Amino acid sequence: MPGLMLTDADWSRLSNLLQLSGRVYNKTEHRLTLEGILYRMRTGCPWRDLPAAFGHWNTVFRRFNLWSKKGVLSQLFLGLADDPDTEWLFMDGSVARAHQHSSGAASDADEAIGQSRGGRSTKLHLAVDGFGLPVHFELSGGNSHDISRAQSLLAGTPAMDYVVADKGYDSAAFRDTIQQREARPVIPRRSNSRQGNDDMDWGLYRYRHLVENAFARLKHFRAIATRYDKLQRNYASMIALACAIIWLPM
Repeated sequence: MPGLMLTDADWSRLSNLLQLSGRVYNKTEHRLTLEGILYRMRTGCPWRDLPAAFGHWNTVFRRFNLWSKKGVLSQLFLGLADDPDTEWLFMDGSVARAHQHSSGAASDADEAIGQSRGGRSTKLHLAVDGFGLPVHFELSGGNSHDISRAQSLLAGTPAMDYVVADKGYDSAAFRDTIQQREARPVIPRRSNSRQGNDDMDWGLYRYRHLVENAFARLKHFRAIATRYDKLQRNYASMIALACAIIWLPM
């Protein structure tokens, strides 16, 4: 039997959230199905190579695809991330290379895959709270700039006292948005700025590694570190499930 991730207590909590979504029936086989999805997320293997112990690979994939379409895995994440620390918010972006198997989706959309000199990739825009726990994320093509998703990423987070980010988020418009939310921006200005950084809270800025730590935890899962999913929706569901697993012990 392949290694499993969920204890009885973990499954009990996740099962309750699945049923609260109103879109998943209480079936005993769902635990093994979820373990199969977690195994694929952990190893990055093709769906067809799932061990038979989890059931037929196509059954696991079809259920994952259905849950992704219904937003069930995103609801798991939101259900667990219901009590974040509301003092500090850290934001950043990280690129994941898109595997060749992620191409060829029957879609007219770009599916959040961008082309650059480094190849095809997807950028994960992430916001974490003061404990380094993910509270919101978005996806874009890997060739997009961090500031392009700053406004929408902030809009998807609860009200925070401080918003901390690197120079990639240095924008007067973004600072104004943060202040309109009655929060204080802790974002260093670029070296050519006339205003300078005399108002920077460098003591708080040094904790920005919390968002980098969150990326590292997410990319322990090989299906997150490298994008294999053709659809943006399915890749986002994998990330939501990984975020839920990070929140699960809390």
